Amino acid sequence: MLVTREDVLHCAKLAALRLEESEIEPLREDMEQLLSFAKRLDVLDLGNAEPVMHAIEPQLRRREDAEAPGLTQSEALANAPDQDRGYFVVPKIL
Repeated sequence: MLVTREDVLHCAKLAALRLEESEIEPLREDMEQLLSFAKRLDVLDLGNAEPVMHAIEPQLRRREDAEAPGLTQSEALANAPDQDRGYFVVPKIL
C-alpha cells in the first residue's frame, strides 16, 4: 500500500508528534511495510473462525478456598509507622 509523506505528517499530527525532516522518510517506509504485511492477511479465509479474546487461552491456577487464621489487631499494627487507639494513622489525602 502506498503511504505518502502527507499520510505520515497527518498521523504525526493526530498523535501529537513533532517530526524532524530526517524522520519522515524512514517512517513512511516503515508504515508502508507494516501495511503491506497487514494486507497479506486479506487472503485468509476467516469465514468459519470463531472470535477469541486471546491467542492462547490463559490457564488460571485454582486453589481451594479454605479458612486460615488471620492476624490479631496488635500483630497487624506491629510494623505500622504510626498508630492511634488501635488504628493506622495515615496522611490526609483531601
